[in-house]
Amino acid sequence: MKLQDLSVYRGPCEVLRNLSIEIPKGKWTSIIGPNGAGKSSLLQGMTNILPIKGQISIEGVDIQTLSSKQRARSMAWLAQNNDAAEEFSELTVYDTVMLGRIPHQGWLHLPSHHDHHVVQQSLLKTHTQSIATRFLHELSGGEKQRVLLARLLAVEADILLMDEPLTNLDPPHQADWLIWQRELLSQGKTLVTVLHEIQYALRADHLVMIKQGMLHFEGASNDPETHQALIALFEGRIRLEKLGNEWVSLPA
Repeated sequence: MKLQDLSVYRGPCEVLRNLSIEIPKGKWTSIIGPNGAGKSSLLQGMTNILPIKGQISIEGVDIQTLSSKQRARSMAWLAQNNDAAEEFSELTVYDTVMLGRIPHQGWLHLPSHHDHHVVQQSLLKTHTQSIATRFLHELSGGEKQRVLLARLLAVEADILLMDEPLTNLDPPHQADWLIWQRELLSQGKTLVTVLHEIQYALRADHLVMIKQGMLHFEGASNDPETHQALIALFEGRIRLEKLGNEWVSLPA
C-alpha cells in the first residue's frame, strides 16, 4: 500500500501534509506520535472518511477507482474510542459482528452459512461468544472493544486498520490481541495500528512517526536509527531499554 503526496483535511483545515509512505505488504506497521500529531486523521484519510489530496494505491490500483464495496473488502477499519459502539448500541453483539460481512453480501440478501460461520469464529477468537445475544449498550468498555475487534476480523479484509485497538482492554486481553496479530500476519494480512503503548508499537515490523501533521521518520522497528528517531519524536523524554527479546519505553 502506497501513500503518495497525501494531504488529509478536516473541513478547511489541512491536518496532514504531503506524506509519502509505503506500507509493507504482509507486515505490521505501527503509526506513533504525540497527541494531536494526526495519527487518527491518517487512518481516516486512508479509509476515505476524511477528504484527501494525493494518491493511495493498493497493488498499484488507486483506491479512488474502487467502489465502496471493493474498498470495504480490501480494508477493514476499527475506529477510536468505541465511536462505532455508540452507533450500534441498540444492536446485539451478534448482529454487530455480522455488520462486518456486509461487503460480501448482495443487496437485501440474507447472511449465508459462510457469513454465520465467520461471525461465530470471530466471536470465539475475541472471547465474546458468551455475550452474543446481549446489546452493546449493556456492555463494559472492554467488552465493547472486543466486539468491535470481532467485527473487524469478520470482514476478512487483507488490510486491517486499527485506531487504538487496546482501548479498555485489560492485560490478558491485550496479550490475546498480540496473539491475533501474529496469527493474522501468518495469514499474509497487512496490519496498520495507531498505538500510544510504545512497548507494543515496537513489536511491529515497521514504524511510521508523525509529528505536527508531517512525516517525522519511518523505518524498521529494530533499527537503532529508528530508536533514535523515536526518542527525538518525544523530545528526549523517553528512553528505550531491551527486556528479554523486546524493547520497552521508559521515562528518560
